[in-house]
Amino acid sequence: MSDNAAGAGSGNDHRTAQDKAQHPAFVALGEKRSSDVQLRVADAITRFAGSMRFVYLHAALFTIWMLWLEESPWPTLTLAVSLEAIFLSTFVMIGQNRQAAYQQAKADHDFVVGERELDTNTDLTRQIHQLTTELHAQLLPTSVETHDLQDAGAHPRRNP
Repeated sequence: MSDNAAGAGSGNDHRTAQDKAQHPAFVALGEKRSSDVQLRVADAITRFAGSMRFVYLHAALFTIWMLWLEESPWPTLTLAVSLEAIFLSTFVMIGQNRQAAYQQAKADHDFVVGERELDTNTDLTRQIHQLTTELHAQLLPTSVETHDLQDAGAHPRRNP
């Protein structure tokens, strides 16, 4: 039974098979990234830091810190937030590098596929030209009269 048929009745899976399909370059890079512990940790941090849960958590922590843990002007909070910004900017750059790697892998894969298709189309065009030439040679008369009629602009199969 297909994934769609199995998930259709359960109400748990609303994605179609097309939603699940991924570009081969993304699959290869995803497998490479998942094999490296450091990249998995960086991806998890980036995923969390880019969520609304991260925003809500920080809003709550900053409120608690400013109201109960430290007096104004919050020098320790300022230091903690500055350090966090440094680390988060690094994770943003890691995410950008990951995206650039995905784009490059996709471009490389698409180029190879395009070249393969161009070669296939060129071969097919040559075969069609050869077959057309052979058909013309078999179907059209090649006598001197035919060439004379063609030079005069008349069609060899028509009787004027």
